[in-house]
Amino acid sequence: MTTLEHKKDSGFVALITAIILSFILILVTTTLSQNSFLTRSILLDSEYKERSVALAEACFDIARLKLANNRDYILVTPDDTNISVGGNICSIYSLSPNILPRSFPITIRTQGVINDIYTNLEVEINSDYDIISWTEVVSF
Repeated sequence: MTTLEHKKDSGFVALITAIILSFILILVTTTLSQNSFLTRSILLDSEYKERSVALAEACFDIARLKLANNRDYILVTPDDTNISVGGNICSIYSLSPNILPRSFPITIRTQGVINDIYTNLEVEINSDYDIISWTEVVSF
């Protein structure tokens, strides 16, 4: 009779062991899945940041070129401030000093935005249009 009771208990233990192992496997799978999802999101945000930096830099280059071609260049219309670059729009926020005759150094503020990821650049140039300082700022 003891062997019959022992066989009943071993089936119960095997069932409980299988349930516990299944629970552990589900927990591990869920954790790994969530981790890879968060990693994907971080990588995507990093890619958007790189693109917004490149966009803000492009706007700076355009502003510096306009200043080199015309030292008296000032921002007047929205077409001067919002510039289309590769299907995206960047903005030249300001040129300071923005009065004529213009004195150096000049500070150029630009912004690039890709999918709500912002890059605000504040770049100072000298009379040879060389970069003196280059700073990413939180806001203007």
